[in-house]
Amino acid sequence: MPRVSLRRGLLYLSAATTCSLLVVTVHQPGGAWLSPAPPPSQLTLPRAPHLDHPVLELDDGAEARPSADGDGDGEEQGVAHALLPMPRPRPLLNVTLTTLPPEQRPWYLAGGRQRPEVPAEGDQWTRTASLWPDEDSGDRIVEQLMFRPPLPPPLEDHPDPAAPDRAPPTSKKILMYNGMNSWGLKAGRGQFLKLRCPVDTCVLTGSRSELTTADAILFKDHFSMPPHARDPRQVWVMFMLECPLHTQHFTNRDVFNWTATYRHDSDIVAPYEKWVYYDPAVRQKPQEVSYAANKTKQVAWFVSNCGARNNRLQYAKELAKYIGVDIFGACGTKRCPRSNSARCFQMLNKDYKFYLAFENSNCRDYITEKFFVNGLRGLPKQTSHHILPIVMGAHPDDYAHQAPEKSYIHVDDFDSPKDLADYLHLLDQNDDLYNEYFRWKGTGEFINTYFMCRLCSLLHDEGHQQHYEDINHWWRGGGTCINGSWRKYDRFKQESEKKKKAPGSR
Repeated sequence: MPRVSLRRGLLYLSAATTCSLLVVTVHQPGGAWLSPAPPPSQLTLPRAPHLDHPVLELDDGAEARPSADGDGDGEEQGVAHALLPMPRPRPLLNVTLTTLPPEQRPWYLAGGRQRPEVPAEGDQWTRTASLWPDEDSGDRIVEQLMFRPPLPPPLEDHPDPAAPDRAPPTSKKILMYNGMNSWGLKAGRGQFLKLRCPVDTCVLTGSRSELTTADAILFKDHFSMPPHARDPRQVWVMFMLECPLHTQHFTNRDVFNWTATYRHDSDIVAPYEKWVYYDPAVRQKPQEVSYAANKTKQVAWFVSNCGARNNRLQYAKELAKYIGVDIFGACGTKRCPRSNSARCFQMLNKDYKFYLAFENSNCRDYITEKFFVNGLRGLPKQTSHHILPIVMGAHPDDYAHQAPEKSYIHVDDFDSPKDLADYLHLLDQNDDLYNEYFRWKGTGEFINTYFMCRLCSLLHDEGHQQHYEDINHWWRGGGTCINGSWRKYDRFKQESEKKKKAPGSR
C-alpha cells in the first residue's frame, strides 16, 4: 500500500470537506448565493392616466441645451446598446410563467381578448365586484376594467312580439367643464367606441349649456363654481394629477361626489402608470443578459426645477460627495437635448447604472413619469429601460404597492446619502447583485387604465350615492405631504403614539 505524506493527507481531507459543504448548500432551498441581498435597512424595514405620448420630463418644462463639447449627447441615434450574456446568472427556483392564449387574456393586456361577462341570470341585479374605496383598500383598477353593470330588468308586457324583452341601457352624458381641448378628445360617443369600452353607452360634451342635463360633470385641474347648484341626480368629479402642494385650495364645501386622482383611495384612481403581473405568484424571473455590461458611469439625473420643496437637489449634491452623479439640465453642468428624448434615454441605458427618479414633492402615492417613464418603462417604442431608478417622493409603501417588485431603490431605506452611496458602490462592483434589480422584467406589463371607460362603467353602477363634505380635508389631510424624510416622519409618528399610550399621559 503506497504511503501518503501528512501534507498530502491534509490536502485530501480539505478537498473532501469542501465538496461536502458544497453538496449540502446546493440542496438547501435558500442557498447562500440564491438569496437576494437587499439594502441594509430592508433587513429590518417591511417592504410590500396612462400617458399616450410620454416625453423626457425636465420637471417644469425648462429645456436642457446641448453643450458645445457634446457632453450627454450619447451615441448617434439608432445605435442600440448591445446587452451581453450574463456571466453568472443567479438562478431562481421553481419559476414557471405560463402565457395565456389571447381569448383567456384580459382585454386591457397586450393582445388580450377576454371581455367582462354579462352577469348570469340569477345575478343580474346584484353587483359582486368591489369598485369603490369603502369596498376595497386597493386601487380597484382591474376590477373596474372588468365591470359590466347588471342588465335592465325584463319588460313585463310585450304588446309587440318583435319588441325586445329588456329596455336598452340608459346613455350617460359627461360634461367636460374645462372644455374638450384640455383632454384632447372629441364630443360624442366616439371615444368609447374607439376604445372598445366594455360599457360604451356614454357621450362626451364640452358645452356648458348642457350643465343641467348632464349625468356627470368632470372638473379637470381647476375648479370654479358653476352658476347652478349641483342637481342631486348628478355626479360631480374632481380630476387632479398634480399633488396638493401644486393645486388650488377649495373654498366650496359639499360639492364633489367622486374623486379621480393618482391616489389609491380615490373613487377612480388615475395613476401615471399601472403595472400588472401576468401571474401574481411569479414576480421575478431569470434574465439572459447582464444589465451592467459595459456601463462605465454611475448616477444620472435630468432636472430643471432647482427649488423643489423636498430639497431633492440638496440631497443629490450631498450624494455626489460619495459617488459620481451627473446632473443634466438647468440644475447641473451636463446637457442632453430635450427635443431628442430617445437619444437621451439611449445614453442612460448605454452608460449609466443608476438614475435619480426624484419627484418635486413628497406626497402619498405621488409617483409620476419621472419614475415610470424615465426610470422603468422608457418611450413607447422602447421595450424598457436598462437602468436602476433611485426614488424620492411618495412613501416607501406606495412604491411597494405600485412598482414591480425590486425594481428600484428608495432613499428612505438609508439613514443618509452616504449610506446610500455605500450601497450603490456595492452594486456597482457586483454585477450579480445589480442584475437582481431587473428580474421583474417579463413578469408583467404597464397597462392603459382606460379612465374614460371606467368612468362610463361606474356611472352605470346605479344606487351608489356619496359626496365629500370637505374635499380639502380629504385632499390635504395630515401626513398627505411632508417636506422631509418619510423615514423620520414615521419615527416621529411612532414616538408620538408611544407617548400617548404611556402611563400617566392624557
